[in-house]
Amino acid sequence: MVLKKEKLLIAVFLSAFLIAGGMAVYFYLQLTRLQQNPQELASREAQQVVEKVARLIVLPEGETPTIATVTDPERLREQAFFANAQKGDRVLIYTTAKKAILYNPTANKIVEVAPLNIGNGREGVQQEAQEGE
Repeated sequence: MVLKKEKLLIAVFLSAFLIAGGMAVYFYLQLTRLQQNPQELASREAQQVVEKVARLIVLPEGETPTIATVTDPERLREQAFFANAQKGDRVLIYTTAKKAILYNPTANKIVEVAPLNIGNGREGVQQEAQEGE
């Protein structure tokens, strides 16, 4: 009877050791792959965000967006686009389509969509100066 318990105990420990060893090898290989190509993870995550947003709104075709994460919404509150932004929200910026989309991944909702104005800073300053005259 004692011999059966010892064999069972040895089998359990051996199984646990093999499972832990297998997991260690798996995670080591994943880490090595990410170290060789760190952009792969970012690219995969960006693709997932685009797929989720595409279920909620029609996105511009033929363009890969630049994606940013809101880390400090308080610093952005002055801008109307970020009025309802929360930490962790994602901003998809389509430069060719001139569109910006604020997406909340926690609630899976589009928070804001706005046209994107890209130009050199002088145009905006000159325009403001002329309006002030």
